[in-house]
Amino acid sequence: MTKAAELRQKDVAGLEEEVKSLQKAHFGLRMQKATQQLANTSTLRNTRRDIARAKTILAEKQAAK
Repeated sequence: MTKAAELRQKDVAGLEEEVKSLQKAHFGLRMQKATQQLANTSTLRNTRRDIARAKTILAEKQAAK
């Protein structure tokens, strides 16, 4: 299953929690990059896109109410 399909199965509260945890992970990665500790910088792009994906699905579910 793709990430989007997994996110679509969650309810609004679950999606909000997912966005919050992804943003926390992204912040940690940015701090690692700033201190030259991040070896794989593509993870920043991936987490940023995961956040956008989760926010998009969240907005769709909220609009459908």
